[in-house]
Amino acid sequence: MLIKGSRRYNLRHNSERVEQPAFGKMINGQGLGLVSRLRYGICPMSFNGCEVIAVHNALVYLGKPQTIGDVAFYMERFRVLMGFFGCNAYCLGRALKHFGADCERVKTTEGAKAFVITFWTKRPLFSMIHTVLCVREAGMIKVYNRYNNVGTVELCGSIEEVAGKYRPIAIYKIS
Repeated sequence: MLIKGSRRYNLRHNSERVEQPAFGKMINGQGLGLVSRLRYGICPMSFNGCEVIAVHNALVYLGKPQTIGDVAFYMERFRVLMGFFGCNAYCLGRALKHFGADCERVKTTEGAKAFVITFWTKRPLFSMIHTVLCVREAGMIKVYNRYNNVGTVELCGSIEEVAGKYRPIAIYKIS
């Protein structure tokens, strides 16, 4: 018997019961489309899947795509409070390296063409966190999965536009 919210239950749900998003494509708007029906921990990915989606998008960007279900299954080991609070932001580097990505945890985004960043959505400790993939291009920053209900890439002019005025929780430079 599988327990709802367990790693094995979510693997079965994500691989057999719901259709997977298109393989090798970036995911934007975790509350939209097929990805919103997938599970991570005890919740649907539309609620807490931003870390999984950021790692998935980083792997697509690097040309090492994996199915979102496989990424979620591996990252289940890093979930916080049965996944209700998503994934431990300090373990994203382990997930990226597990799937063959070359990454480094850094303190700033200076000199990084592409990076995964976790930040507070409002006031630290009193709000949710969010994790996104960012890619610098032509003086702008492309932000993937910026908003839950927007299915397009968001363009920002600076890192402050992306993460706000508070210090980011974790930044992983990828290459």
